[in-house]
Amino acid sequence: MQFLQFSLDTAWVEITPILGVKLAIDLLAVLVLVRGVYLRKHHRTDLFLTFFSFNVIVFFISYLLNRVEMSTGAAFGLFAIFSILRYRTEGISARDMTYLFLCIAIGLINAVSRGTIAEHFIISAFIILLTFLLESGFVLRNRSCMKIVFDRTDLLHPSKRAELILVLEDKMGFKISHIEVGDVDFLRDSVMLDIYYVNA
Repeated sequence: MQFLQFSLDTAWVEITPILGVKLAIDLLAVLVLVRGVYLRKHHRTDLFLTFFSFNVIVFFISYLLNRVEMSTGAAFGLFAIFSILRYRTEGISARDMTYLFLCIAIGLINAVSRGTIAEHFIISAFIILLTFLLESGFVLRNRSCMKIVFDRTDLLHPSKRAELILVLEDKMGFKISHIEVGDVDFLRDSVMLDIYYVNA
């Protein structure tokens, strides 16, 4: 009994520094990703709890399960379960789901990976850097789409497309790259438009 107690105490002393370092890298990575990239671009703070709580939960569950024999399939199954979770009370955009996916992935990588501390740091930094480059428009300029109902069907003719864009830019206040025409309701003299514009 004393030997068992000694073994457990020794194992705890051995894994505590590793757990602490992995957790520190994980939390630092998520903090930089959410605070340094997501917040600066999208200015939303209501999902901070979601991002951090999902990351920490996945980290601890994966770390504890990784202490026992667990196949690669089981690890990917755990990752899939957390990655497909959706909130039913409020819609969440594809971009927000992507950040949630990244937070889950960072937690899983830092918890399960048996690489060196330097490798953990490099992988987390690479994910953050790639996300920053994609969000900043350095790789590809970000375009967004907005659906509106427009009340002037007289401007739908292809010869008046430039005039339609000028009218919409004057009303919307931003530069429009192109427009796609959707459903037209001649009875109400309205049309559904998909407006594509470049983010500032």
